[in-house]
Amino acid sequence: MNDAAASGPELDTLVDAWLDWSETATALGVSVNKVRTMIREHELAAAVPTPGAGQQVPAAFVQEGEVVKGLPGLLTMFHDGGWDDRECIEWIYTDADLPGRPIDALRENRGSEVKRRAQAIAL
Repeated sequence: MNDAAASGPELDTLVDAWLDWSETATALGVSVNKVRTMIREHELAAAVPTPGAGQQVPAAFVQEGEVVKGLPGLLTMFHDGGWDDRECIEWIYTDADLPGRPIDALRENRGSEVKRRAQAIAL
């Protein structure tokens, strides 16, 4: 993690709801092992929201039993640029250049502008 992310806001103040891996698996209708694989392959992102908590996935990353459209590509782009999951989650919940947060735009199927802005900063 870079110094900018380490000094950034705590994720529990940015993300209003979290799912542990078991809850994520239930929400997606898959096994916990599949959730682990999805995180490793950047289809989902997970972080420790507060000290002592285990890794969790932002609840908004799951919509109607599926991963939010456009999220895996966005996460892959950031990871290709050297970002870690925590930095990805922070940007997805805080980028002020859009009308609203990027996660809201993705959930409302307005991902084109999110991807454009992410490309400009990720690499």
